[in-house]
Amino acid sequence: MRYLVWILRLLVFIVVLMFALKNTGPVDVNFFADHVVTGVPLIVVMLSVFVLGVVFGLLVAAPSVVRRRREANKLRRDLARLEEKLRHPNVPGEALAPETVAPLAPL
Repeated sequence: MRYLVWILRLLVFIVVLMFALKNTGPVDVNFFADHVVTGVPLIVVMLSVFVLGVVFGLLVAAPSVVRRRREANKLRRDLARLEEKLRHPNVPGEALAPETVAPLAPL
């Protein structure tokens, strides 16, 4: 599955790169407040927008990844604690004295 994801990522990158290489003419880039950058190659604009999209997508996905990792670590700790309990069961007769279970009432 991991290889399939990497192959898909590589395929998308190659398609974007091929598309960008076919479009290398100079363009004007208009920003807010009438700021214009002239003569920028279209390949630079397209690849930078692609990289910004990847970075933005990773930033959007980061909180859920962190949440899943935290939950997985908590479940691993709980599992280890429960397995330890199963390995060393508490024998009722030996571990607890009768006075600790129910103290004797004074006469």
